Amino acid sequence: MTKKLGWFLAGGLLVALLLAGVVSNFASGSPDGLDATARQGCTFDAQGEITGGTCMAQREQRHQLNGSPLADYGMKGLDGPLGTGLSGVLGVLLTFGLGGGVFWLVRRRKPVAH
Repeated sequence: MTKKLGWFLAGGLLVALLLAGVVSNFASGSPDGLDATARQGCTFDAQGEITGGTCMAQREQRHQLNGSPLADYGMKGLDGPLGTGLSGVLGVLLTFGLGGGVFWLVRRRKPVAH
């Protein structure tokens, strides 16, 4: 790997870690487009529970990884900004590690001279 490529990857990783660890805490807590669309037609109480109407959200279920340590943009046992930031940092590191591992496995290798 060339020196410039190494600095480029390190800089990209640093930016991704900063965005995941710090900026993610400023993300909107409002429902995204899909969630907002699924809620159309229903009425909700102050806690966000459905109280009436008909909408797709009435049929939603918990996903299979609901109890996992990094579920719901947070960390199990850490509430608030610390859990959100730390889960983002771990997600970036995991993704970078898996992606780097895949690229390492499929990289072009020079033929071995006999």
